[in-house]
Amino acid sequence: MIPAAVRRPWFGRLGLRVRLMIIGVSGLAVALTAGSITLYVVLSVSVNQTLDSEARSAADEVAVLVDRGSPPDPLPVAGAQVVQIVDQQGRVVDGSATADRLTPLLHPDELRSALAGHAIQIPGSRIALSGPLRVVARTAGPASAPVTVLAAQPIGDLRHTASVLRTALLISAPLLLGLLALIAWMVIGRTLRPVEALRRGAERISGSGRTERLPVPHSTDEIAALAVTLNQMLDRLALARDRQRAFVADAAHELRSPLASITLQLEVAQRLGDGGQVLEDLRVDVDRLSVLIEDLLLLARADADSRRPAAMRTFDVGALAAQVADSAGGHARVSVRADTDQGCSIKADPEEIRRAVGNLVANAVRHARSAVSVRVRRVGSNVQVDVIDDGSGIPPADRTRVFDRFTRLDDARDRDAGGSGLGLSIVADIVRRAGGTVVLLDREPDDGLPDPADGPRTGLLARLVLPAAPPS
Repeated sequence: MIPAAVRRPWFGRLGLRVRLMIIGVSGLAVALTAGSITLYVVLSVSVNQTLDSEARSAADEVAVLVDRGSPPDPLPVAGAQVVQIVDQQGRVVDGSATADRLTPLLHPDELRSALAGHAIQIPGSRIALSGPLRVVARTAGPASAPVTVLAAQPIGDLRHTASVLRTALLISAPLLLGLLALIAWMVIGRTLRPVEALRRGAERISGSGRTERLPVPHSTDEIAALAVTLNQMLDRLALARDRQRAFVADAAHELRSPLASITLQLEVAQRLGDGGQVLEDLRVDVDRLSVLIEDLLLLARADADSRRPAAMRTFDVGALAAQVADSAGGHARVSVRADTDQGCSIKADPEEIRRAVGNLVANAVRHARSAVSVRVRRVGSNVQVDVIDDGSGIPPADRTRVFDRFTRLDDARDRDAGGSGLGLSIVADIVRRAGGTVVLLDREPDDGLPDPADGPRTGLLARLVLPAAPPS
């Protein structure tokens, strides 16, 4: 099938206002034409039916006179009607004052059709009249000598009325169409004015414009809703652009530090010849650099939505959390223990969930004073994973901000202790893709961790809430 744009390229090149006008005026023209024709036909049929009814009434009245046996001569009629009484031999035996006494109104074949109930139209010249007539017929008189009553109604007035109506329609329809087209042109122009304002506004917005927005019409129609939606999209694009710039700047800063450290150590080793210790220090920096690059790649994939879980399966998150806790506790300076319930299954990518729980546990181990607890519980239709530490905690005002990328609450502290600032951001992205939530809370009263002998009770509870897998 050939596309419309190929079949009618000229129409596609026209402006929207002109195209709407062509469509609208074409529809109006078709409607006016159909309406005019319908009006003309209905009026003509109605007038014909009225004339036929009057002629039949006249024929009935004359038939009554014939049945009584004393029809007057001439026959009484109303207006310009013509009435004849014709015998069986087709001779005119009586008639109205305007009737021809020699020539019957109908020929034999026409008479048979008229007696069947049809109205017959004949030329007026048949009986020396100027205009055509409509003739009806009925029988009358005794059965031994029946006659036929013919009643004719001139239709010259009908033709005049039809001519006047036709002329009026031919004049008024184009004028009405032109008036409606003018009104439609103005209405369409007024309706499209906000669209033109949006176009001009979009033309003014440059690629670097951060605060410019499209004008919103003072209305509540679809165009205003479109303008609001487009402005919201521009806000999101500006926010994404700002985040991307900040991300690139922060990534460059984070990558520069270990690279600078590696360069410095190589220079020192070159001067002092101390290769063994330098290699050990380089290994630490390279490991940290590898982790940072892996985190950056993971976040880049998340931004591109190319890491949508492809290996979704149902698994016991309690067993996974216990494995993560055992792995972290094997070489941590604090104790790490797990407390999990049975039947805590979720449907997600297990490697991503392992990464999220591992990041929370690593963060807790980094800041804990003496112990970290990993607790998994089934709560209603969700599975709740809590990672609790007894460290210094995070102020409530900063608990949302720490999920932003490259966020550290103490930028001056040692980077090896503070991490890259990407761990919690990765957790938030993973949990969001799994359909869950992550929040940071104060420790609960009975969380299984030891309380300090002196000083306030400190620490943090990181809680993952994930939808439980449906029963199989």
